[in-house]
Amino acid sequence: MVTDSYPRNLGFSKAYNFRDVGGYAGLDGRTVRWRRLFRSDALHRLDDSDAEAFTQLGVRTVIDLRRAHEIERYGRVAERYGLEYRNLVLQHVDWEEVGHPDDVVHERWLADRYLNFAEDGREALLASLRIISDPQQAPVIVHCMAGKDRTGTVCALALSLLGVSDEDIASDYALTTSSMKRLTDYLLENHPSAVLGNEHMFDSPPAAMLMFLSDLRALHGSVEEYVREIGMLDSEIGRMRSHLLS
Repeated sequence: MVTDSYPRNLGFSKAYNFRDVGGYAGLDGRTVRWRRLFRSDALHRLDDSDAEAFTQLGVRTVIDLRRAHEIERYGRVAERYGLEYRNLVLQHVDWEEVGHPDDVVHERWLADRYLNFAEDGREALLASLRIISDPQQAPVIVHCMAGKDRTGTVCALALSLLGVSDEDIASDYALTTSSMKRLTDYLLENHPSAVLGNEHMFDSPPAAMLMFLSDLRALHGSVEEYVREIGMLDSEIGRMRSHLLS
């Protein structure tokens, strides 16, 4: 269930997948607060036409989950915004090395990649969740390149800790699909090698996120138990709920 108080998609001209994750029903009848946690594709494309609207969001902290070579090639959010910038590299097996066998359902393949994030990327996931739990660092933006896979995993864990249903988490994840047309058009014009032959990778089927959350629980008991295993404290979980639920 979603409570509509603010527009979810912010409509920036060059950040194609930028949106608010507030408004979802959470624990104890409470609602995830709007304008506290955002998710996005890479922010280096924000230009002067977006500057005023972006500044009005009052963002304090940016979590950039990309690897060093991605930042070196494409850039990062402009320093002029004066934001706390945290590059928390979400380690994972290179997808090119894994390949995508023709006989593997795409949703299953994506869910397995997200499970790999949950294992190899524990350090970055823990650090990201700790930042999100800290009211002094809010509002926070989490982003990677497309704002889909790495970002989707961080946001799924945070929303689950807030008591958001798997169905709503998967629906939020799936919103990326409708944002990808503008991003793929941009990439085809400027970085065609990132798209050609990989068009299917820009889809966000909700079943992939549902599989990931189900498998994570099968392995660890619950999302809450998983984040405890990677080092998150009960006090940090409580703090996240206190400031992100209303």
